[in-house]
Amino acid sequence: MSLTGAMNSAVSAMQAQSSALSIISNNLANVSTTGYKASTTSFSSLLTSSSTTSSSGGVKASKSQNILDAGTLVSSSVSTNMGIEGDGFFAVQSDNSSQVYYTRNGSFTVEDSTGYLTNNGYSLLGWPTDSSGNVVGGTTDANLEKIDTDKLSGYAVATSSVDLKGILPADASTSTQYTSTISLYDSLGTEYSVDVTWQKSSTPANTWTMSAGSLKDSDGKAVTPAPTVSCSATITFNSDGTLASTSPASATTLTVTGLTDGAKDISATLNYGTIGSSDGLRQGTTSTGSDSTAVDVKCTSDGCAYGTLTGVSIDEDGTVYGDYSNNESIAIYKIPLATFSNANGLTEMNSSVYSTSGTTSGATYHYANSDGVGKIHASELEESTSDTNTEFSSMIAAQQAYSSASQIISTAKDMFDTLLQAVR
Repeated sequence: MSLTGAMNSAVSAMQAQSSALSIISNNLANVSTTGYKASTTSFSSLLTSSSTTSSSGGVKASKSQNILDAGTLVSSSVSTNMGIEGDGFFAVQSDNSSQVYYTRNGSFTVEDSTGYLTNNGYSLLGWPTDSSGNVVGGTTDANLEKIDTDKLSGYAVATSSVDLKGILPADASTSTQYTSTISLYDSLGTEYSVDVTWQKSSTPANTWTMSAGSLKDSDGKAVTPAPTVSCSATITFNSDGTLASTSPASATTLTVTGLTDGAKDISATLNYGTIGSSDGLRQGTTSTGSDSTAVDVKCTSDGCAYGTLTGVSIDEDGTVYGDYSNNESIAIYKIPLATFSNANGLTEMNSSVYSTSGTTSGATYHYANSDGVGKIHASELEESTSDTNTEFSSMIAAQQAYSSASQIISTAKDMFDTLLQAVR
């Protein structure tokens, strides 16, 4: 009967608008949820195959979601919070599963008990790197691991290079000696110093010999038992004061052996400057003028004292740095961004996390800010794409459609009553 068809259509309309209202409600509930992607309701008509006089099949509702729709990035006071500007997803792994999931919710914080960067039970994945930020082991999903900020809880670097720059006095008498100091660090970060003696030679002209003294601690006291310090060289200057030659011709090495703190031996290359130039050592008038009593040589060494982890910082290319109390920042991981050929085919889960499905391809991983994928912004978060104005407008439309459908049922009931009265 046509009246029955009308009631069936009205019932399907009420069911469809109920579904729409449920989706609207979920969007409004997540208006402040980081990385949430608003859903919309799509309606499609239904036709009854047996109908020849009317098309009273009704309507059905289905949910759709534009996962690629980007929310606005807003600032955050947490340095490990991250937002993506552009395409891409973070790869994460739950605490109790080896499966990889994907999200744009970058509300990551350091888990005190594990050191992992976590968000609602999901740990951020990345590629391990060397201290210069180069990925170690390859850029595949098989090389992904949970980012452990405690991986390098302390950091120290032994001195490997020393740059000598300054002036040796041209007016110095033969056999006159001067002293300068070189600072050194061993592999454990312990600081030392070595006095370097400069002596003017009689022949050939404009020639100096350099030799290293004993090792001293950071307080300037001799280290006991005394390690062996080895370093000597001959430096010759041109008549215009520029560096002419060094002997040995190759780089001089300052070595310290026999350290008793368990550190490796120190081996530091001494760099005197460019031959024929004055960019390193040169001979001339020092800052104190003629008949000076001291050399004006500055010795700058690399290496650093031991430092403990004080924080984590993240670059826009996804490099994760450990920040240490010795003012060093060392790369420990690289965060990749995952892309899909059909991102809207991902399956939505809790906490704005998605899993792959049969309608989407596997993830392709990229360095952030390259290959057309987005940048990573630390101390920022991506807002929800839900808009209250849009949702309230949709809610009013759903309410009106629901009321109209209920009115159809009421009218059809009255018509049935009229028909039954006529039969009686």
